[in-house]
This record gives sequence, C-alpha cells and structure tokens, in this order.
Amino acid sequence: MAPKYIFVTGGVTSSLGKGIICASLGKLLAARGLRVTIQKLDPYINVDPGTMNPYEHGEVYVTDDGAETDLDLGHYERFLGVTTSQENNVTTGRIYYDVIQKERRGAYLGQTVQVIPHITNEIKSRVRAIGDSGKYDIVIVEVGGTVGDIEGLPYIEAMRQMRYDVGRKNTLSIHLTLVPYLKAAGELKTKPTQHSVKTIYEIGLQPDILVCRAEIPLDSSIRHKIAQFCNVDNEDVIASLDAESIYEVPLLMREEGLDERVIEKLSLETGPLVFDDWIAFVEALKKPSTEVEIALVGKYVEHKDAYLSIVESFIHSGAVNNCKVKLRWVQSDNLRPENVEKHLSGVSGILVPGGFGGRGVDGKLEAVRFAREQKIPFFGICLGMQCAVIEFARNVSGWENAHSSEFEEKTDKPIVDLMPDQRDIDDKGGTMRLGKYDCKLKEGTKAFQAYGKEMIEERHRHRYEINNSLRYKLVEDGMEISGLNPDRDLVEIVELADHPWFVGVQFHPELKSTVDKPHPLFIDFVGAALEHSKTNKKKRNKAEA
Repeated sequence: MAPKYIFVTGGVTSSLGKGIICASLGKLLAARGLRVTIQKLDPYINVDPGTMNPYEHGEVYVTDDGAETDLDLGHYERFLGVTTSQENNVTTGRIYYDVIQKERRGAYLGQTVQVIPHITNEIKSRVRAIGDSGKYDIVIVEVGGTVGDIEGLPYIEAMRQMRYDVGRKNTLSIHLTLVPYLKAAGELKTKPTQHSVKTIYEIGLQPDILVCRAEIPLDSSIRHKIAQFCNVDNEDVIASLDAESIYEVPLLMREEGLDERVIEKLSLETGPLVFDDWIAFVEALKKPSTEVEIALVGKYVEHKDAYLSIVESFIHSGAVNNCKVKLRWVQSDNLRPENVEKHLSGVSGILVPGGFGGRGVDGKLEAVRFAREQKIPFFGICLGMQCAVIEFARNVSGWENAHSSEFEEKTDKPIVDLMPDQRDIDDKGGTMRLGKYDCKLKEGTKAFQAYGKEMIEERHRHRYEINNSLRYKLVEDGMEISGLNPDRDLVEIVELADHPWFVGVQFHPELKSTVDKPHPLFIDFVGAALEHSKTNKKKRNKAEA
C-alpha cells in the first residue's frame, strides 16, 4: 500500500494544540493496526531549537540519534510509543542550509536557486523520505505556525504540490482553527474560522476536515454554518473542546469521529480499534487513590514548558503508583540557607532538573543539601546530578571550593568539568554530547533495581561530566557510582546508600517515558515519595496521639 500523507495546518492563533491533535489522531489510527509516524515542519530559521531560549521555545526534545528537536516530538513519542529521529523535525534553517550547500557544490547545474522549485522540492523530499522508507502506512505532517505567516508559505505550497505529486487519493488536509466564544454576545463566532480557511484556500490548499477548537460544544447550526462557508461536509466539522488532560483528547476525537472520517476519505483498510489500555490509563488519571507532593526546583519554573517531559513523566509514573503527583514549583534563584526549609517543608520528594548557566545554581545546591540531610527522596537530572555531586563534595567530603568549571573556571576542585572532546568546540548548535548512549548498572543499587537489567540506553544533552580524576573522593566518602558508560568510563548515575532514595543521573530519563512504558526511575522515585509521605503521616498521627 502506498503511504498516505495527512497535512495538518493551523489558523487564527498559535497554541491551539496542533501537536496534540496530530498525536491523538496518530494514536487512534495506530490503535487500528496502522503504522503511523508524525513529522513536524517548523518555519523558524534556526537550524534547530538547540540554541533557543527556553522562555521562548520551551524544552528541547532530544531523539535517540542526537537531534535537538521541537517539543511536539515528545508528544508524538509519548502518545504513539514510537521512536522519532532527526527526520521527524524539519526547520527552515535546515532546508535553506542544505539547499545552499547543494548550490555551492554545483548540484543545480548553474540554475538560479529560488523558493519555487528548489526550496519547496527540498521540503517535499524530506516528507517523501519518511513515506518512501516503507516503514509507515500513514505520515502525519504538522506545519508549525499559522496560515498566513510569511515564513510558512513555502511549506503550504509544498503541501499543495504534494497532493498532485502523490495523488489526491493519498493525501488529506486537516485545518485546525478557532471558534471563539464571546461572553458579551453570548455566542460562538465562526468568522475567524471562515477567514482562516479563506486564507489557506487562497494559497491553494483546500481543507478536507476542519478541527474547531472551542470552549463550549458546537451545535448543529454552528457546524452547518462552518461547513457551508468553508466547503466541507457537516460531518467534517470536528469539535475540539478543552480537556482536563491532553491524554483525554484521543477519546474526544474518537467521540467526534475524526479517525473514522480520515479512514473513509483515505479509503484505509484497518482493523478494529484496540483502545482499552489507553482508556484504563485515562481512568487512572481521573481517580487516583492518593496524592503526593514533589518539589521541582529550577530556574524556569514560571515557564513550565521548559520542563514539559518531566511533568508528563510524573503523570505516567503517578498512574502506575495509583496517585496524583502534585508539583510544587520552586524558583531556585530564591533559595537561601535561611529559607530553604520554608520553601521545601512538607514535600515528599525533590527533583532538580537539567539546565545551563550559573543562575540559580546556589539555590539548587541548597535544595540538594536539604534533601540529603532531611532524608527526603531526591532525583537529580543532568545539571541536577552535577549539583548533587558538588554539594556532596563540599559538605561531606570537605572540599569547600568544589564546583563545576562551567560556573567557576578557577576552582581548584572542578568536581564537574568540561568533557575533553568539548574543549575545542566553538559552535554551540548541535555540538553537545547528544542522543543515546549505553550505561552499565551496578548490581544491588537502586538504579539496577528500577531497571531490572545490567545494560540500558538513555538520551543525553550536556557538555560537562563528573571529573574522573577527582571522583575517587566521592566514592571514599560514601557516594556510590551505580552507572557507568562502558566505552568511556563516564559517570552516568550516582546514589547514596545511606539515604531512602537519592539518585542522580547524567542523562535525561524523562525523554523516554511514554504512556505505554513509564520510565522506571520516575516510577521508583514517585514510589519512594509515597513511602516518605506515609511515614511522615504516621509520625504526625503518633505525635498528635
């Protein structure tokens, strides 16, 4: 069967949830036995989001093959349970960079290089490469931004051309738009949707299905009006209402019949919908038996998308533990020795995430110390692990000047140091230690207990590592190295044996947690937090008695 392509565009405003709609549709089609992947086309001129400010772009999602990508790829993986790669994220910067490189090599034989056909051909080649691989029945292509954006025009044109290149019967256009509710007027307004569809129609792409984001249900008259003025059938107007959880969206789309309309329009042969596990997961989210509070101590806490995969990992692991994880967002800049107890008192777990730059590091060190001394379950990720090592070296090993050379170049105890292969690198984009690497676990440790096996693979994104020439001191004073990269003897995981649960990892486990396979370290961390909460409750009850 020739692969089918579904193009998903958006209009009126950003943040309508194109990525979630793509992931939800993909999940529904995959649940019927189809092989599905999703590709994100990003119109920005950055080659990738690796050098972007988290406040502007949110987290950078890293794939197994080391691509720094848009955070929507995380949604794709978490919903579909598949592994994406660098081919799943395309940016204008990468497209233009590659076209210019080809021109310099003479690949265009002296032609004048233009947006059409050279840029659009390059875009189409990226989309076709996934479809022609033979791995997938369905390729869902999400076009970033909104229709009418200047930078998005080449992508819309490429999609228009592809409908003829591969045949109309093999393509489908879905347009996500907004139907706002005006409280003063007391009614839904369809004009923004009409104008959005008119704009994309003028560019040459006619939507086959409209997904309408709205706060309240669309009645039959509103659906009919939208259908009539936007050249679609009534049943092709799909309502996308606000949901308590993004994981409910596939259920809502199933109720609206989005997958059935896609199957009919593309003449797909599918099996029955196998969806019981997803329904059970959503039910577990809605009816947890208990709640546990965990502090996330970071410097981007006012912009929660910077830690999106961590938040989702807590949702997955909370469901496994039949509890709701309530996050206490703590700004690391604000933590001081004199107020750390005030900010962290009462939590049952503390997580310090990854990050770059020295702002807020002192506060993270205070959070680590508080967790270690008060025996509160602690999880350090990337920089969070490095902070755990620095704090231990200072306050347990007695190396008062211990630090990371990232923050203090002249420290005489660089317990965390720049990796040797990073020293001569000037370009910042795509040059860190990125992607999947092996880790060998030590038997009898919490890490080994969590994974249940000796060899694991995890995704990385960093330039600094624990200094191998100084790590002996950590081991002498009681820090256990429970995971090592076997190829380069790099420290991947550290633990404290005399602590209920204290684990630091150099990699990013949150990038591999999915609905189907919640990450084992998050599961164990939440479990330890629950145990801590129960113990504290017993102590309080005994004291009150």
